[in-house]
Amino acid sequence: MKNRDRSLKLEGLRSAQNRLSSGHPVITLLSSKQASIEAGRGGEERVAEVLRNHPFSFDNHIFHDLSPSSDEKFQIDSYVMTPWYGVVLEVKNIGGVLEFKNNPPQLIRIRDDGHKDGFESPVVQLERNCECLTDWLRSRNIDLPIYGAIVLAYPKQIVACSPTKTKLLYPYLIPSFIKSIPRQIKKLDNEAFNWLSAEFLNSHQRFIPKPICETYSLRFGDFHTGVRCDACGRFGMIKLRRTWYCPFCKATDNLAHQKTLLEWFLIFKRSITNMECREFLHVDDIYTANRILKSMNFPSEGAFRYHTYKVDFNLWK
Repeated sequence: MKNRDRSLKLEGLRSAQNRLSSGHPVITLLSSKQASIEAGRGGEERVAEVLRNHPFSFDNHIFHDLSPSSDEKFQIDSYVMTPWYGVVLEVKNIGGVLEFKNNPPQLIRIRDDGHKDGFESPVVQLERNCECLTDWLRSRNIDLPIYGAIVLAYPKQIVACSPTKTKLLYPYLIPSFIKSIPRQIKKLDNEAFNWLSAEFLNSHQRFIPKPICETYSLRFGDFHTGVRCDACGRFGMIKLRRTWYCPFCKATDNLAHQKTLLEWFLIFKRSITNMECREFLHVDDIYTANRILKSMNFPSEGAFRYHTYKVDFNLWK
């Protein structure tokens, strides 16, 4: 029913590193954060692959990266809904030897060199998500039993100390776990089942990250400007009539400005003016910049030099 959203946070991190000089002191931090997000998404994709390749014999709808709107914000890695029950899966891809502590709740990772790292307990995360989901369902007069499990993305993840009351799985065990849950009392008829799935999709709130500059206290002057060529990776594409031209590798790209404007919003701020657009894209003509911005169908406000365009991230699915 729903795949994972495109990660704007990950794209912002990649774009920022491409536009910073190689020796910039924040590069290491951005690279580390990027690796962490990529590992997490890799684990979630492994779970999605298992669910895609294992058809169940009973009705089910599967949602990945689901954030239903509610008073309390929450995000579910994977959710399997049936007319009898729902299953919340909290996916973790953390290497090393893992220890689940109860008092206080914490996940300890022991690296090969013996160094220990502490993380928020996935048990607490899972319990919170199950509670928030139950409250969300009750607000719609739905009484559906919710089960949960923590999924370790790869069997190479070694568990020295398991959680005492929470189910711990590897991806290949997910189908048998879901099948083992009793299906005695059907809570949703077909109409309610399909209606509830539509409610989840309509209620979903995509995660919109803060701009990189705001998160890491960086300045506009720290970054290279200009339109980057996807073919050769260099900055400096030139705006020609109806296309962009790379003077280095001779490639053309009709839509090069779209990706560059997305980078602006992910790195700097959620709005842009004509002057900022010209400076960032290296476009001299005010009317050319105006046509580019209008072609994007951005919401806008103000007039003349105070005319500001706002980003609509729904344009980038």
